[in-house]
Amino acid sequence: MNQYKEIADRIKVADAVLIGASNGLSIAEGYNIFANDERFSEYFADFQRKYGFRSLLQGIFSNFTSEGERWSYFSRMAYHYSFHTKPSELMQALHELVKDKRHFLVTSNTDDHFAMAGFDRKNIFELEGNMGEIQCANGCHDTTYFSRDVIHAMLEHEEGMNIPEQYLPKCRKCGGAMQPHIQIDTNFVYDRIWRERNRDYQSFIETFHGKHLLILEFGIGARNQMIKAPFMKLAYSEPEAFYITFNKGEVYIPEQIAEKSMGVDGDLAVIIPEILKEYRQAV
Repeated sequence: MNQYKEIADRIKVADAVLIGASNGLSIAEGYNIFANDERFSEYFADFQRKYGFRSLLQGIFSNFTSEGERWSYFSRMAYHYSFHTKPSELMQALHELVKDKRHFLVTSNTDDHFAMAGFDRKNIFELEGNMGEIQCANGCHDTTYFSRDVIHAMLEHEEGMNIPEQYLPKCRKCGGAMQPHIQIDTNFVYDRIWRERNRDYQSFIETFHGKHLLILEFGIGARNQMIKAPFMKLAYSEPEAFYITFNKGEVYIPEQIAEKSMGVDGDLAVIIPEILKEYRQAV
C-alpha cells in the first residue's frame, strides 16, 4: 500500500490523534533556529558581526552587554520568528488532517505557529513556553504576559542594537527585568496555562485509554526525550495505539513497538501535503 495512503487511512479511523512536534517541523517550515541561514543573517547581521553568533539559538543563550541590547535581540526574534509570520502550507495541511478528529498537541517549539494555523490553544501544550509571551526574569511570580504591543514598541524605538531604557519591559511585582517565556534558564515559570495544559494532556491520554489512538511524532530527534520517550511508552502500553514517527535522516523505533509503528524519512514540507491529498480522497 502507498505509505501516505496508509497514514491517511489510519487518521480517518482513529478515535483520537496525539501529535508531538519539535524543531524538525519548524525547520521544514523554513525556521531553523540552529542554522546560520538567510533568515538569521538578514535580521541579525549586526549581532553576528559583534558576537560571532552562527544561529538564533546561540544568541538566545548568550550574555549581552546591556539589557537594552538583550531586548534588541529578543524583540527581533519574537517579531520575525513568531508575530510577523504567516501560517505555512505545511501547518495548514496538518491542521486540516486532524481538525475533525479529537486531537491534542505537545510541542517543544516556542514560535506559536500551531495556533496561527488554526489549532485551538486549548489543545496545545507548549512544554518550553512561547516566545510571544514574557515573564519576570527573576521568576518572582508565575504569571506570563502577552508581549505583542511591548515588542512592537521596542522595535519602533530601537536604536541600532539597543532598546532605550524607557521601552524595556519591567516586572509588575518586583520592578526587575523581564525575559521571553522560554526555557533559557532556571527561572522559567510554570504558569497557570502551562499547568492546565499539562493536566489536559494527561486527561486526553486517560480519555482514550483502550481506544484507537494514533500517535504522530514530527521532527523529534532521538536525543530529544522530552516528548519522544513518553510517546513511545504510551505506544507500548496502549494495546490499540499506533505510532508514526516522521523525521528527516533520523528515524528511530525501538524493537518493543516495531510491530505497531511506522517510520517516515523525508521532508515534512512534502510529506504532510501528500498525506492530505490521500486523506481528501479517502473522506
